[in-house]
Amino acid sequence: MTATIMSLKNTVINWADIIEYSQSGIKSKTLLKDGICQRKLMSLASGTYIAEHAVNHNATVHVIEGQGVLNLAGVEIILQSGVFAFIPANTRHAIEAMTNLSFLLTLSE
Repeated sequence: MTATIMSLKNTVINWADIIEYSQSGIKSKTLLKDGICQRKLMSLASGTYIAEHAVNHNATVHVIEGQGVLNLAGVEIILQSGVFAFIPANTRHAIEAMTNLSFLLTLSE
């Protein structure tokens, strides 16, 4: 079982307290997981690339800080603070971090 940062009793976090970047690559922190959704904080170092893939869950990406590009089924979407994107289940997508990039990833049934 993956440890989570939040629980039903601890319902508030501050992004500044938990966002951290590696020198290169990706840091993933599970914030909260239940039978319906999984919520993860994803922090990508500048220049990191997540190769094209698809998952069998709907997903949302809510950018907290930084800049990047989401390639969603061949369409490029600019990621920057405040952008919210929906990725339908089984849709091919990739992400490239142009700067350090953090976003809330929610996977749902």
